[in-house]
Amino acid sequence: MLGAAVLMAAAGCASGASGETTEGPGASGNVEPRRQAPPITIEPAEGSRDVRPDQGVVVTAVRGTLGRVDVRADGASRPVAGRLSADHRSWRTRWPLQPGTAYTAASTGSDGRGGRTSVTSRFSTLRPSATFRISDVTPRTGEVVGVGMPVIVTFDRPITRRAAVERSLELRTTRRVTGAWRWTGPQQIVFRPRRYWRAGERVRLLAHTAGVRAAPGIYGASGNVTAFRVGRSRVSTVDTLRHRMTVREGGRLVRTVGISAGKGGRRAYTTTSGVHLTMGKGDPVVMSSAWMGVTDKKDPRYYKMKVRHAVQISSSGEYVHSAPWSVKSQGHENVSHGCVNAPPQFAGWFYAGSLRGDVVNVTGTNRALEWNNGWGFWQLPWSQWVAGSALDRAVTTTRS
Repeated sequence: MLGAAVLMAAAGCASGASGETTEGPGASGNVEPRRQAPPITIEPAEGSRDVRPDQGVVVTAVRGTLGRVDVRADGASRPVAGRLSADHRSWRTRWPLQPGTAYTAASTGSDGRGGRTSVTSRFSTLRPSATFRISDVTPRTGEVVGVGMPVIVTFDRPITRRAAVERSLELRTTRRVTGAWRWTGPQQIVFRPRRYWRAGERVRLLAHTAGVRAAPGIYGASGNVTAFRVGRSRVSTVDTLRHRMTVREGGRLVRTVGISAGKGGRRAYTTTSGVHLTMGKGDPVVMSSAWMGVTDKKDPRYYKMKVRHAVQISSSGEYVHSAPWSVKSQGHENVSHGCVNAPPQFAGWFYAGSLRGDVVNVTGTNRALEWNNGWGFWQLPWSQWVAGSALDRAVTTTRS
């Protein structure tokens, strides 16, 4: 930051506009008229209060060009990020400012007459009557995930000005990746790359939501930083017609096994076809018929049991899990209530190596996985996915 001592040390006449000082030819002898516009202006102006944080800071060279620009909150160790125009005539903050915060903006540059000029502006942003925050980010920071993993950002209240909030979300990766954000509801937005992540990719989400105006009178209270890594590529295929499941890692076939899928007869008992993602796992998981409203033990449809090595692949109760009671059917017929029943040894192996975001592609049934059933986001064609963006466009990540 340009300290007050530096600004005070500049020789010449002070214009009185936003703390400006100049030096160079004309600093003595030929005194410029006091009412002449200063070479550099800063908005918000000196002494401004209750500034909207989403308006940011704009520094303009009325004459000459800009040199150094430093904007920072009182007590901050780092300046606010900003962008200088190619002609060095203007600079503006890249992201909104923090609400309820005092700032000092300082700039140096040429005055257009061969001299140097300096200007400062001290101002404060408004304290909003209401705020919003990010309540959850998936995946967790530090997590290792599968190649199909989405980035899910959930807010603690509905977002009205979705474009402004979406614009504040920045993704950085080791290699440039094309993807798009899609709003899945008033409080949630999801990023999906156009194609699966590459193994080993490192992803960092910087949510610059502090100061973003999400609705009239409602501003972001804080931002968020989340970093995760993509692990090895594991893509599994479940062929319900052939009753087989194959697993490939890095494109190489590593396992194939006989399985039993949903027995059908009714929609609830039919395994959904489409691109599933592993969402989590448990050992054991208690499964029961309560999901379809059957809780009476006398009902022939009733069941309740502990299932080992269960890997969830949808929100409608589908898992890949161990089923020792179905070993005779695995590889020959579909007898489950909709899950993928696997031999115990294979299920234990699959469970141990599963990451959230691994791909499980199910084929052969007449029930399609809905795009919003669990993490079925890959079910939507790319053009339809992009259409869910408030900015109506794809984005390319920046390299970290």
